[in-house]
Amino acid sequence: MSAINFEILAYDDTPLGPLCLRRRELLAEPGTVVTEVSLNHEFLMSSYNTASERALSSVALELTPGEGLDALVGGLGLGYTAREALASPRVASVEVVEFLPQVIGWLEAGLIPLAGELKADPRLRVTRGDVYLRLSEPPARLHDLILIDVDHSPDDRLTAANAFFYTEDGLAKAKRHLKPGGTLGVWSYAESSPFAGALRRIFREVRVEPVEFKNRFVGETQTDWLFFAKP
Repeated sequence: MSAINFEILAYDDTPLGPLCLRRRELLAEPGTVVTEVSLNHEFLMSSYNTASERALSSVALELTPGEGLDALVGGLGLGYTAREALASPRVASVEVVEFLPQVIGWLEAGLIPLAGELKADPRLRVTRGDVYLRLSEPPARLHDLILIDVDHSPDDRLTAANAFFYTEDGLAKAKRHLKPGGTLGVWSYAESSPFAGALRRIFREVRVEPVEFKNRFVGETQTDWLFFAKP
């Protein structure tokens, strides 16, 4: 990208607002190319720092015993949570449920950095759907891992329809989809004491994990938050 340092890879209108996939070279770090997603004109995610997205899988795997594990991932994004789960030989299958068909199209068209690697792994299946709706319904099958990275935070959701999942009733319904010994993991850019409290009232064991990273764009350390719960 020496000649072109900014490129719009895809731009679509969606029920959640305009969705943009872009690739750019960082002016502060020449030669470093990142892929970024914005939704409804708000920054959503970047390939520049994926520590917390990867930790959502790796920490959940540390908390979950056994082999031949089945993982359900809510939200494809740029694919880092799914890829981290697939990196474990203990994981037998990963189903990603993605609400926006455009995001699935990015994977199929090879527009996201991990597309080739993800598509080559036979353990991965990507399904168009609403993961929150699925978790609110009686389970068709049970999972060892349920990993949710959809909203900005429990208190800052992409749509009001997602709110039910974060309530005690919503979590109780989601809990039915876990196998004994399984783990629910939820990504957030902010701490949420009300959500942590709701988790503790429904689940036997709850762990809140901060993930710090240096944001060179603003010159400060920032923190994402991961919530884990076990029945």
